[in-house]
Amino acid sequence: MDAVVKPSPVVHSSKVPSLKAPVQRPTREEAEAAVRVLVRWAGDDPDREGLRDTPRRVVKAYEEIYGGYTKDAASALRRVFQDVEGYQDMVLVRDITFTSHCEHHMVPFTGRAHIAYVPKKGVVGLSKLARVVEIFARRLQTQEAMNAQIVEAIEDALHPRGLGVMIEAEHMCMAMRGVQKAGSSTVTMQFTGTFKDDPAEQARFLSLVRQRV
Repeated sequence: MDAVVKPSPVVHSSKVPSLKAPVQRPTREEAEAAVRVLVRWAGDDPDREGLRDTPRRVVKAYEEIYGGYTKDAASALRRVFQDVEGYQDMVLVRDITFTSHCEHHMVPFTGRAHIAYVPKKGVVGLSKLARVVEIFARRLQTQEAMNAQIVEAIEDALHPRGLGVMIEAEHMCMAMRGVQKAGSSTVTMQFTGTFKDDPAEQARFLSLVRQRV
């Protein structure tokens, strides 16, 4: 296949929601001090043996958990293969697992994303779609915004004839606190192009997502 590499954009493609300006990040020392304050607020002693290294560990973990802020989805989708030998039907990658964190309570929500598109000018490597999900998942999120961000990034990169993105997730903010209903799930989906205009294509997408061989 002939690959076309698009120029890397200067700004992030995640316009939903948009960041008005770059966030001024505190120093590692300031972040660790903040964790110590939270430990004390929870009612424990950050200087006891079991918690002495917790601030350092938490900050290190945050670098990984929220690593999506330092990555650009547009860059992950730069390499587009235009030679698809006449293929013009649906490409579906389902069951892309992810873990994200709710922007309201900073507790996890976990689930699966399903992405389908009908190529117009090219395709991307299948792993790149999973990478896009991971980039947006590793930020403080709402499921609705994450769904829209994935759609926007793929639309901007591929301009497909149609695109469908569906996310199913369980939110710990419902299971651990509040109504405390473990096992409940939230489903969001967004369609463009042929998937939006043709109910039969939507039905086929949903059928293939639910199908288990």
